[in-house]
Amino acid sequence: MNFQFIPKIENSQFFLDVAFKAGTTSAERARSVARGTRMDKSKEIELARIVTVKKTICKKLDGILKAFPSFDQLNPFYSGLVSCYIDIMLAKKSLAAIAWANGMIERVFLQSMSRIKRAQELPKINGYRRALYGRASSLLKQIDDKLLYLEKVRYAMKGFPIIKEKYFTVAIAGFPNVGKTTLLSKLSGSTPEIKEYAFTTKSLNLGYMEEGAKVQLIDTPGTLNRFEKMNYIEKQAYLAIEHCAQIIVYVFDVTEPYPLSDQKKLLEELKNFGKPILFYLSKTDILSKEEQQKLEMPVLSLENLKKEVIEKAKVWEKEREEIEALAKEKETTEEKGENTVDEEGDYEDY
Repeated sequence: MNFQFIPKIENSQFFLDVAFKAGTTSAERARSVARGTRMDKSKEIELARIVTVKKTICKKLDGILKAFPSFDQLNPFYSGLVSCYIDIMLAKKSLAAIAWANGMIERVFLQSMSRIKRAQELPKINGYRRALYGRASSLLKQIDDKLLYLEKVRYAMKGFPIIKEKYFTVAIAGFPNVGKTTLLSKLSGSTPEIKEYAFTTKSLNLGYMEEGAKVQLIDTPGTLNRFEKMNYIEKQAYLAIEHCAQIIVYVFDVTEPYPLSDQKKLLEELKNFGKPILFYLSKTDILSKEEQQKLEMPVLSLENLKKEVIEKAKVWEKEREEIEALAKEKETTEEKGENTVDEEGDYEDY
């Protein structure tokens, strides 16, 4: 899911300025081609103006409504992120207010168009248009605070990572600077930014493998903090492991930038997710055999780790295909049942 394309939410005055400017342009265009009596020309010009103003405002508001996802239909990962940083009820109320304003704009403009068409005096035509502009301005000003909040929501969601739900997902876990990002680069060929000090990840680093199976790799910063104590990126990582990852690759570093006891403690915390865990020992090129044996755990080489991940991904993909096929078959059967007709021509209830 990608939230990068939600457009910037401007304030009400911006929408009014754009709409009124567009209306003026339409009015000038209509003026150059208008025919008939002075009354006919005036009506044609003003109708062209307000139709454009209405379309411009409604298009902007409708664009906002369509740009945001349904918060009730987000997958567990994004739902968890939204809950951490956004007041969902306020966001829903803000969108509802936009929908209300959109409907009201449509209504008042149609009423004014009807009045202009029926008008018998020239001064009343301009009067109806001025009154309409005032009403439209008032309606949009009423939702100014909602527009402001939705812009804050958009900005927060823009920073959410783009997780591919149809990829077998591997969470690469471990303490900072133990070699997780380097491992991601070796497995996927990507070159994310690497810093030599702790907790500098600006967002979740993602990499992909497509060698016999589609695999998504997520470099997650490690922490022993409780969820409510985690920073923004750590919460993203926690939720990614909980809701997105099929397996975890835990990276050990026996050169001990962090004590081995702490690394094992973090591993025990990760076991609570109930996901299969593979072990990888980093920096083996600078370790002696004695140092490598210090871990006393079954670790995989880079080559064997890659093979294991791909094999697990193939199994997962096959299971997913079977589940989707069964779901499709069930859906087809239900559709046939709904359209089955008995001998008397009435639909049967299965």
